[in-house]
Amino acid sequence: MIKRLDLLDTADDDITESEILRLALEHSVAELGCAGGSVYLRGPMSALRLVASVGLPSSLVRTWEIVDQDGPTATARAVRSGEHVWVAPRLRNPAEPAAPLHSRLGFISVPLILEHRAIGAITCLTGANEEPTPAQWTLLTSVAEWAADRLQRIPAPARLSTDLEATPVGSWEWDVRTGELLWDEVAMKVYQTDPAAFVPAVQSWMRVVHPDDLASTLAAAERTIRTHAPFEAEYRVRDGSGHYTWTRASGHVVLDDQGQVTRIIGKGWASEGARSTRDALSRALQHMSDAFLSVDDDWRITFANLEAEQVLGSQDEQLFGRKLWDLPALRRMPDLERRCRSDAERSVAVGFDVTMADTGRCYHLRLVPVPSGLTLYFTDVTDRRRREAEQAAAIQSAAERARRTAELTTQLAAATTSQDVVTAVAQRVLPPFDAQGLLVLVTEDQKLVHIGSVGYPTTFLRHMGGSHGMDLSDTDPTGQVILTGEPRFYSSQDEWVSAFPDGVTRPPTDKKAWAFLPLTVSDRTFGVCVISFDTPRHLTSEERTLLITISALVAHALERARLYDAELTRSQELQRALLPLRLPTVPEVTAAARYLPAGETRDVGGDWYDLIPLSAGQVALVVGDVMGHGLPQAATMGRLRTALHTLAALELPPDEIMGHLNDIVGALGDQSYATCLYALYDSTDGSCTMVRAGHPPPLVVRPDGGTYFPEVAVNPPLGAALPPFETTQLRLSADSLLILYTDGLVESPEREIDQGMAQLADLLPRTACCPDLEDLCDKVTAGLLPGGQPTTDDAALLIARLHPMADRQMASWDLPEGPQAAGEARRHVREQLAQWHLDGLVMTTELLASELVGNVVRHARGPIGLRLLCSGTLVCEVSDASLTMPRIRRASAMDEGGRGLQLISALCDRWGSRYTTQGKAIWTEQTLPGSKDGHAATGMPPFDSGTALQNFPNSS
Repeated sequence: MIKRLDLLDTADDDITESEILRLALEHSVAELGCAGGSVYLRGPMSALRLVASVGLPSSLVRTWEIVDQDGPTATARAVRSGEHVWVAPRLRNPAEPAAPLHSRLGFISVPLILEHRAIGAITCLTGANEEPTPAQWTLLTSVAEWAADRLQRIPAPARLSTDLEATPVGSWEWDVRTGELLWDEVAMKVYQTDPAAFVPAVQSWMRVVHPDDLASTLAAAERTIRTHAPFEAEYRVRDGSGHYTWTRASGHVVLDDQGQVTRIIGKGWASEGARSTRDALSRALQHMSDAFLSVDDDWRITFANLEAEQVLGSQDEQLFGRKLWDLPALRRMPDLERRCRSDAERSVAVGFDVTMADTGRCYHLRLVPVPSGLTLYFTDVTDRRRREAEQAAAIQSAAERARRTAELTTQLAAATTSQDVVTAVAQRVLPPFDAQGLLVLVTEDQKLVHIGSVGYPTTFLRHMGGSHGMDLSDTDPTGQVILTGEPRFYSSQDEWVSAFPDGVTRPPTDKKAWAFLPLTVSDRTFGVCVISFDTPRHLTSEERTLLITISALVAHALERARLYDAELTRSQELQRALLPLRLPTVPEVTAAARYLPAGETRDVGGDWYDLIPLSAGQVALVVGDVMGHGLPQAATMGRLRTALHTLAALELPPDEIMGHLNDIVGALGDQSYATCLYALYDSTDGSCTMVRAGHPPPLVVRPDGGTYFPEVAVNPPLGAALPPFETTQLRLSADSLLILYTDGLVESPEREIDQGMAQLADLLPRTACCPDLEDLCDKVTAGLLPGGQPTTDDAALLIARLHPMADRQMASWDLPEGPQAAGEARRHVREQLAQWHLDGLVMTTELLASELVGNVVRHARGPIGLRLLCSGTLVCEVSDASLTMPRIRRASAMDEGGRGLQLISALCDRWGSRYTTQGKAIWTEQTLPGSKDGHAATGMPPFDSGTALQNFPNSS
């Protein structure tokens, strides 16, 4: 507070009244931290006039130029009471409409006391709801006392007259129709007239007016009658001694029903003191810092101060009496003339900026209508507007940087891979800094590895070691940044050379400036982000600070992305390990498959497919989908696939297999679900038994190109179903295509599943002619998925071309129920294998058939059936009506039985049993001589029956 008063005391003694009041106001506003303020002084007729303002827009200044001294405002109350006044802003109820601006502001007002009387007030505007502290009130009162004291020091002729309201004011009324004029007693004194000698006529008034002033005064009255404008006039009147004194009069018109003037009612008062005040004010205006001039209705200059002569002409050029728009300084500005004339016609005070054509200086021009014309104020705001423009540009630049930083933060938060982070930095950091190059390096096994770049040639990236990386060294800025964790900035190649004078470390490529930013997380620097420029670039301290801050955001995002990349890699490796490495090659079907992970989630899913060779020309085709994404879903998929292989190997019916899978999924929890489609294809009769648990139906493409979705019974998803499962059996023709898929192939946020299935059915006839099923899979995925990649859900696809077994490859017989059945079985085997030219397998197959039939005769019941199948392998199958399954057991050296199944297992490549609709069937499988396919299918070496018999104990 003391500093502010000391500062005010240093003001020159000859400063004007307006400068005194403005200094007091500016320090008051600054002390309180207010938005703006104003100074009011007493005027005539109970009015407070605005004489100075700070921080108030022109719209408020125009509205608040005159304040009623008897009104409720804080300013009026301070003037009336002579004490400081605080009016808090109104707290608005949210349910109420917005209050006017003046009720949402706080007003702090202190009076200006001169000679024990309030001559005005200083008022500050604030939006806060807290009253000034006692210390602040003390300062404001001291500032007001300083202003009043400085006003008191001004010599009397030059001081503003603030006691006008003490001047006697008389009332008068003039009937313009009859000429009757009425004065009250005070008016008689003002106009130096004896009431006894007064004649109530307008001529009485005209007789006392000085002849030189009568014409202008009557013209003012005539203008009032014509335009209904307020009457304002100043003229001299003769007193009793023959001398003339100055008086002023004002009045307003009274209209009749037709809108015609009937009377003028007004007041009059002596203005000798006011003229002295105006003379003092004229002297103050003459030397004020702002250019001020007044013009009449014809835009002829009636007054111009020294500053106006400097702005609009020169000190040697007389402005008085010239038309404003004839001045050379304004003649070249026709737009300004048009605007001023337009604003003058509206008779309202306006303000706007104008740039002088000759000097280029910017002035704030304010036009204020007055009864005799206009007043114009030219305030030089060149430096202020420049500072405002610089401040606005700085704010705009800061806002733009903040916006880009926010966008970068959002994009980094959404980044899931290292490349996503690099892309975000390239899009959001390089443009605002006008950078052209980006290089991101991380440390792996003491090597610097490049993970992303922009603006660098491929040859340079190869020079960095490619994916193998390059050695970490403290002789180059990259290594220094990583080892020290501190950034490095080089504004030019010369600055680079100065930092590394040995010449070993040379500037990379043709860049001219660089910023090496450390990527640090938890006090560990694991990489560096290099931003480069094609031209020399000196970064300011603010820009460097911003880049360092951005590098911290990038470091955390990159660390998360690298962890995600590592987890994703492990997940994908697990996914690939859980899916078939390759589909087995079997003669019954030709198949190809695809698994496509989702592009947006970039996480593993639970989709899978499988092809499982079974016995006697049967093949299981499977596709399924575990709900959700992530390692738990992938693990669940692996469990289901393993269980499905085991259950299928037991050759259980499809509905029983699905029931066991339902139990597995149900045991995982209430939130675990999976869908599955299991198709069992029998190549011996072309039948296909399907069971569908909440999965989309398969698509069948006939050899002629026709497509249809077979009506397969729908069961609930696994985990939500209640067995038994309903199955559907189809008969499929040779060379038909059976397409199994998951919903990710045909469904997306932009496409309903029904639309996707229709698109799949429409696409396949046009591509099914492709003989290579691998190419067919590629065409299907490319046609259904944008870019060949699903967006939100992973997808699996399995396409199988069906090959039924020909009649010449099958032979079957019914055998008698008795010991002779074994002999007939051996005879049928010899005869059939001779037709198939498989003489080398006769002995082994006879023994197998004889042993199988013998077991049926001894342990089961008929009827007995024998069937031979010759496809990729030789299958010998014996069926009976018993449901008792054989099981192999270990026979001791002294046991007479129990070696039959051991003998069978030794003679064939594999064997098994399965239930049939009439009982069961036991089958054996042997590799055909010279058959590589059979060897590949079974995974066992070719079988030598003679060797097996020699090594088999107790064989006969």
